[in-house]
Amino acid sequence: MNTLTLAARDSHTMLRRNLLHARRYPSLTLNLLLTPIMLLLLFVYIFGDVMSAGIGGTNRSDYIAYIVPGLLLMTIGSTTIGTAVSVSNDMTEGIIARFRTMAIHRGSVLVGHVIGSVLQCITSVVLVGAVAVAIGFRSTNATTLEWLAAFGLLVLFATAFTWIAVGMGLISPNAEAASNNALPMILLPLLSSAFIPVDTMPGWFQPIAEYQPFTPAIETLRGLLLGTRIGHNGWLTLTWCLGLTVLGYLWATAKFNNDPK
Repeated sequence: MNTLTLAARDSHTMLRRNLLHARRYPSLTLNLLLTPIMLLLLFVYIFGDVMSAGIGGTNRSDYIAYIVPGLLLMTIGSTTIGTAVSVSNDMTEGIIARFRTMAIHRGSVLVGHVIGSVLQCITSVVLVGAVAVAIGFRSTNATTLEWLAAFGLLVLFATAFTWIAVGMGLISPNAEAASNNALPMILLPLLSSAFIPVDTMPGWFQPIAEYQPFTPAIETLRGLLLGTRIGHNGWLTLTWCLGLTVLGYLWATAKFNNDPK
């Protein structure tokens, strides 16, 4: 059996293990999933009319269309917090030490976490999207190619932030610390164009909202689903995703390989 076949086999085994854990202990995933769903319902039904006027809309449905792309990406950010916690648990509960003594491909432990997390992220996005459709979100102008591009963006974004979450889990001494370290995954969308346009924010705050990974990704997803102008945001999103993926991968693998536990 060559190295590539061994890595694929062991990664599949680790993926199955992580999915079984997620199925047996769904409370963390459900708690993280509730955050974007509650924000969606809150902003649509409580603030929807006011917020719609703020973006130049005429009714609540205009704001539903505006807010959903941001909340879909926020769902990915919140779901990856569970990945950081899961990785930290593995590192502190001794299972990794046992894996190191077994004849398995070393990188398969992290790959299993990453693939499992991406699958959970996409599942969570589908659930939040279903709630959005139920309350009135529609994307009637998007072509099949644009839908495929939107799906690819979500997968790429989930992969990038999952690798960052894995690194955060590896450096955390316990699950509580991992959860705290990963909080920027939820905070960054709140400081982006997810809820209001960047140009309506205070001048001193606009660079913070504009020069971060969530804002260009949100604007790109809006463009694909709603036909708004994407401009340079598509290239910025691709650059952020690829950069974070490489950074997270190098960080996580270096920490995992050097960890004596």
